[in-house]
Amino acid sequence: MVKRFYPLLAGGGILLAVVTVVAAQVSGESSLDPVSMTISEYAARDGGGAVEAAMAVLGLASLALLAGMRAVGAPVHGWPGRLIGLWSASLIGAAVVPSGAVWQGDLHGVLSATAFVSVPAATIQLVGRLGQDERWKAAVRPLEWLTLASGLGLAAITYVALPGHGVMIGLVERLLLTAEVAVLGVLAVRLLQLTWGPVLRERIDGRRAVRDFLVHR
Repeated sequence: MVKRFYPLLAGGGILLAVVTVVAAQVSGESSLDPVSMTISEYAARDGGGAVEAAMAVLGLASLALLAGMRAVGAPVHGWPGRLIGLWSASLIGAAVVPSGAVWQGDLHGVLSATAFVSVPAATIQLVGRLGQDERWKAAVRPLEWLTLASGLGLAAITYVALPGHGVMIGLVERLLLTAEVAVLGVLAVRLLQLTWGPVLRERIDGRRAVRDFLVHR
């Protein structure tokens, strides 16, 4: 019974985190530029409470997703599971450690970079495994495209952060984060289908049986 709550926690947490971050960006001060400022810089200038809370919620939702996938026997053992766990821990750590002081900013940056690398690294290994599992094949094609997008985004943000001198780093980071959160969203939706689909079908069939019995009495 407990495993049925994992996809609800995962999907609800991911949705809440996305809505919170988008709302914080839209309602932020007009002087803040999301194109040239990273999410952490934007949050630090804008107070940061909502964005940091969303990062923590996303990290916890990712842990629920990992637990749910393990509960249904998804092939996340080994490095894919470790990397998703690392993504979750890094997000929660980045939410707890502010980017204000120098050492805090450095640690926050390391945690953020670790999180960004973890999801593409996990999905590269995960896509092949899921393709061999009949239950997860429906999620493979969108995951392949999102994994490619994440890889390209990771390469782009690496270039922008180093030889690119940070030009449009905020836009590139947000596009990369969008692709990575979309990966988690696809996995959460498929987990929800696998966990709750049989339950809903059983209840619908039960109601139909009762209705047919009453009609044909």
